[in-house]
Amino acid sequence: MVALFSSGADLGGGAGSADPERDLGAPLESHYNPFIRKLRELPIPFITSVRGAAAGVGCSIALMGDVILASKNAYFLQAFGKIGLVPDGGSSYLLARAIGRVRAMELMLLGERYPAERAFQDGLITRICEDESLDREAKEMAQRLAAGPTRSLGMIRQSAWSALDSGFYASLDHERCMQREAGRNSDFLEGLQAFREKRTPLFTGY
Repeated sequence: MVALFSSGADLGGGAGSADPERDLGAPLESHYNPFIRKLRELPIPFITSVRGAAAGVGCSIALMGDVILASKNAYFLQAFGKIGLVPDGGSSYLLARAIGRVRAMELMLLGERYPAERAFQDGLITRICEDESLDREAKEMAQRLAAGPTRSLGMIRQSAWSALDSGFYASLDHERCMQREAGRNSDFLEGLQAFREKRTPLFTGY
């Protein structure tokens, strides 16, 4: 679980250098993109909670959440176009797939604040919380997932991410492989037995 408030990268210092050979993509390649890839490859569900601003690459990290919670005063911002840059950290991919190309274009081209209420209505985030309850609700959700069949939850995560980049038939094949693996876990046997006995399952993650 990650709680976020990010106003974006520091644009001072060398970022505004007059050097015609400057490469603002280099920090992405060396730092940000490897981190985003690690988030993508996590074997467990990833929850993000946003309070206040989620701008620049901070917006990207927030959007990497499998479950995204936001306080009522939260907003997302893609202001790259206002300073002659382009969205990074996977934002163009994540936004276009979450809310559609046209809405994503509006956010990235105009660089306007995207408030939590509209983000929720458009399906970008999971839920809106009161500011004082945001951390508690995110923690409760994380605890609920941690008490579940974590290996199969991880495979659900993998299947959903895989579906974004593959066709329908490829998704069917991927689900078939994941189901074989999930069915060999002891958590499946426990879940089935608990269902039959009408009790709460005690998952172990194996």
